[in-house]
Amino acid sequence: MSDEKNRAVAEAILPLVGGAANIRSVAHCMTRLRLGLADRSLVDTEALRALPEVLGTVEDDTYQIVLGPAAVAGVTARLRLLLEPPGPRDGAAGPAAAPTGAAPTAEDLAGHGERIRAQARVRNATPVKLALRRIADIFVPLIPALIGCGIVAGLSGALANLDWAPALVTALGPVSSGFMSLIAVFVGYNTAKEFGGTPVLGGAVASVIVYAGVAKVEAFGHHLTPGQGGVVGALGAALLAVHLERWTRRLVPAALDVLVTPTVTVLLGGLAALFGLMYVAGEVSTAIGHAATWLLAHGGLLAGLVLGGLFLPLVMLGLHQALIPIHTTLIQQQGSTVLLPILAMAGAGQVGCAVAVYLRLRHNASIRATIRSALPAGLLGVGEPLVYGVTLPLGRPFVTACVGGAAGGAFIGVAGQLGDAVGSTAIGPSGWALFPLLAGPHGLLASAAVYGGGLLTGYLAGFLATWFFGFTRETLAEYNAVAPEGGSE
Repeated sequence: MSDEKNRAVAEAILPLVGGAANIRSVAHCMTRLRLGLADRSLVDTEALRALPEVLGTVEDDTYQIVLGPAAVAGVTARLRLLLEPPGPRDGAAGPAAAPTGAAPTAEDLAGHGERIRAQARVRNATPVKLALRRIADIFVPLIPALIGCGIVAGLSGALANLDWAPALVTALGPVSSGFMSLIAVFVGYNTAKEFGGTPVLGGAVASVIVYAGVAKVEAFGHHLTPGQGGVVGALGAALLAVHLERWTRRLVPAALDVLVTPTVTVLLGGLAALFGLMYVAGEVSTAIGHAATWLLAHGGLLAGLVLGGLFLPLVMLGLHQALIPIHTTLIQQQGSTVLLPILAMAGAGQVGCAVAVYLRLRHNASIRATIRSALPAGLLGVGEPLVYGVTLPLGRPFVTACVGGAAGGAFIGVAGQLGDAVGSTAIGPSGWALFPLLAGPHGLLASAAVYGGGLLTGYLAGFLATWFFGFTRETLAEYNAVAPEGGSE
């Protein structure tokens, strides 16, 4: 749906739910706009359902308007923009202006940051980016299990290196590896669920990939191996199963649907997985692993510089979601993803930048208070409060924070090029929270030293770049201004 169409739909919905004053919260899932309303009696449900773009409404803990996966993100972003109070400089390049004689406050920055975020959501509601978001939504529910199994694997490795409790180490092997051995099934289940198929059929077709008996099957002149193709194959197999299910259901009489549709879906989907998808996906997965290994071994400095420096802009463009299947493939193949520690350096650059902003804006108590409250989360890898509350609305500091991320990424990249590659056994955590999940060729302590060195480099580079280049003289004067009546900011 085009941006103009999204805006028109949002403008049509707003008065029918009681106007802006009646809306307490706005969110969305894959198909539904979810509104927290002050008074539901103000909603004109019949008029809402009469809108051509509205597929239905659901009353639950939130009032839900079904718009479908192609429209919901764009309409939600447009509705948020409509709910934004107009500022004196709305749409300008910088944050909203503060009252005359006073410095811009944290509230001004936060408002400007939210406008930037809403505009980014509208720009990101393209078919390609929405497809990437849907793929990300397949893997996000798996992150808790990846984290738990990754930490158990790290504990098992530490106990084995210390030669402690060998019986416990033996038991921890299945605990940490059982999920990864069946991850294709979970990916298949979530894929079918996400794309509108029957989840268990997606899982059933994907389970063919990890079944031990595939070793007896020959495809393209080679015997298959259990797990060949990994999550890439599971994703493809489940997507095929969804289309097979829809195609069969359209052709089969309703009386036979319960028997024929599952049978055709599993039969054709399973055979396609065996005699095509497993081999092709296996080649793709192997290429991903080789590419990541080669990249660090031969171009670690440049790879770290580029990945660490551009990760936050990728996040704003919505393109970072394409990396989630790559991370998962590397974890399944090699036991860890060497890309995540490099990308985590973007958060280190933000932290260093925020400290410099804090010291440079020494007379702006409001912004300094925001930084103090957001820094602990930033240290643990949660960067949104600093990005949208401080660095991005200020402009230049966002760029200098990316410089810090590039420096930290280059540090880890050089270490990988020298043979000290550091990886993460799970995705999701970042910052200091990533330490328990680190893995490398020389053990946890060596990996922690490399990763810690990258964090310190990112902190320092982000700080120095922001201190010297983050503000013009005029900007410093504006944000450090003191109100005429003796108050600050």
